[in-house]
Amino acid sequence: MMAEAAPPRPRGRLDEELASFFPGYFALVMATGIVSVACSRLGLGGMAVALLVVNVVAYGALWTLTILRLARHGGRVWADLTNHGRSPGFFTLVAGTSVLGVELVIVAGLPGVATVLWALAIVLWVLVTYTFVAALTVKRDKPPLGVGINGGWLLAVVATQSIAVLGVVLAGGDAPGPGSELSLFICLAFHLVGCFLYLPLITIILQRFTFSPLDPADLTPPYWISMGAGAITTLAGANLMLAAPSWTVLGEVRPFLVGFTLFFWAVASWWIPLLVILGVWRHVIARFPLRYDPQYWGLVFPLGMYSVCTLRLAEALELPLLRSIPAVFVYVALGAWALTFFGLVRRTAQVLRALATRRPPVEVR
Repeated sequence: MMAEAAPPRPRGRLDEELASFFPGYFALVMATGIVSVACSRLGLGGMAVALLVVNVVAYGALWTLTILRLARHGGRVWADLTNHGRSPGFFTLVAGTSVLGVELVIVAGLPGVATVLWALAIVLWVLVTYTFVAALTVKRDKPPLGVGINGGWLLAVVATQSIAVLGVVLAGGDAPGPGSELSLFICLAFHLVGCFLYLPLITIILQRFTFSPLDPADLTPPYWISMGAGAITTLAGANLMLAAPSWTVLGEVRPFLVGFTLFFWAVASWWIPLLVILGVWRHVIARFPLRYDPQYWGLVFPLGMYSVCTLRLAEALELPLLRSIPAVFVYVALGAWALTFFGLVRRTAQVLRALATRRPPVEVR
């Protein structure tokens, strides 16, 4: 039997960057899209449009790099898919596509394009979900739980809930039109699957926090997805609550949705102080260097999502007092986005400079 051919080695610095391209980079689209939606809903229309322009460019660029990587380095892509640490990043393709769709409807009023993105997101969800689960299930060499699990695994929840969020928006939002029952049924099903995924995953992550050694290097930004997954689940639930008058089934399950949605909002809120404390421990006490990492988009996204989900929950429950939270939080999300985007621009400039001089780029600190 002939030995399996090894993946081709990168040729040159540019090809090396492509080979090691982070599979979770679509978190940039997720973060930019949800911050744009938050700005739009809170009266910052000019900023929302500017972020939409950035996001459309970013989405096209990231798909180009992903397709090139798949064509040039398919072996590396498969290695990432079967890696417990990097494989959850592929769920950002699904979530980024859905969040961009929501942004196109709310900021630009383009439901036709968003409908195409919704269909693409569902196809991507099926491909990524079952490849991810099957590949890691049949893999023979598996890391210990304390090594293999991280906050990025909750991207599976975010991807699932993002389809529910976009579907309700396309169905008509607060006032779905006739014939929207099938779309709402699909959204309700995805919402419930997302709830099902969150509960065991967050239990394992809490076990990882409290019963396994945790070095500063282990406390990566995707742990903020612990909050972000709860926030997007809240948003999906609030959207379904607001759409309940248009479909009898949603009306019947609305009390359940109210309780579960409040539960997930409370959980998302609970995470925020803990994650801030752990961030201070990581960077101030343990002095872990603060430099640009594409995983930081996984921190920006939850901040924007918490703003939007709290605003929609306030509308669904008719609690105007809750509106004061997103009115402040949106600026926190904008600040985090601006800092991370600055890091991205600086890192990109250093890579381009290194390519021009054929020298490795200096790390951003």
